Amino acid sequence: MNDLKKLIREVPDFPKPGINFYDITTLLKDPAGWRAVIDALRAQYQNTPVDVVVGIEARGFFFAPAIAYALGAGFVPVRKPGKLPAETARVEYALEYGTDSLEVHKDAIQPGQRVLILDDVLATGGTAAAVAQLVDNLGGSVIGLGFVIELDFLNGREKLAGRELFSLIHY
Repeated sequence: MNDLKKLIREVPDFPKPGINFYDITTLLKDPAGWRAVIDALRAQYQNTPVDVVVGIEARGFFFAPAIAYALGAGFVPVRKPGKLPAETARVEYALEYGTDSLEVHKDAIQPGQRVLILDDVLATGGTAAAVAQLVDNLGGSVIGLGFVIELDFLNGREKLAGRELFSLIHY
């Protein structure tokens, strides 16, 4: 998977000075790289019973539907507030500079369903932990959280202690 790092563009000082942004759009446009990511994620979870794959807005939407299809599972989007038309459940979580919220349709995850959560990057872990809490609140069972990239130096795993985690690429 380290070969995939060559396909990820590093953009210094984005979105603000001192931040090094790992841009996956260069990976997504490469047919072999895109296929390698999807194949690796599918292989990781192919022997795990999964009912629903949750994708976190926005870049989780690139991977979660493809993996849901490959596993024969449903896809559920978790969105920013106000984006879903039916009744929603919401979770609020802390950011380094304030708070944010995410929502999912209340009927999207049924009690006891086995849920895989996918996103592009595990950084500080706050967003992923909030989505796992949202799934728990709806009665779903989080069977794993998968990421294309993990920024090890930000220790995001600490906020997800006790959860099954998988990351393809580590920085």
